[in-house]
Amino acid sequence: MSQILFHLAFPVHNLDAAKQFYVDGLGCRLGRMSSNAITLGLRGHQIIAHLTHESISPQKGIYPRHFGLIFKSKRTWQGLVNRSTKKGLHFYQQPRCRFLGTRLEHLTFFLEDPSRNLLEFKHYRHESAIFGESSSDQVGDQNVDSSSNPQ
Repeated sequence: MSQILFHLAFPVHNLDAAKQFYVDGLGCRLGRMSSNAITLGLRGHQIIAHLTHESISPQKGIYPRHFGLIFKSKRTWQGLVNRSTKKGLHFYQQPRCRFLGTRLEHLTFFLEDPSRNLLEFKHYRHESAIFGESSSDQVGDQNVDSSSNPQ
């Protein structure tokens, strides 16, 4: 385990539904639970689902808010695609390739949890694109919503 772990807290409307999605669906490790929150291990990182009674407005597309993982192995990324399909998780965007033929080329898909939080899972063809390739000014797609499937 790394000396430094990433931590993310996010809102959910129903802790039981969140537990089913994240533990049973995605395969997260279940940590502490209370009547207000669930601590989860997402591939070695800590995420915490906090119960909220406030309305969470659904986004019109993948921006500006989502979180997820970058897989260094295409095989591991594909394994999560397969698991998500088998578990019946809701694909907000189906698996696809973005920036085809460029140094930024990557496979991606988006899931939507029961509280409408969006999660993205990627695999870059060129590992340098994760933090590098600064000569490119491309960051994300323009005007992408849940119904589109751009290359």
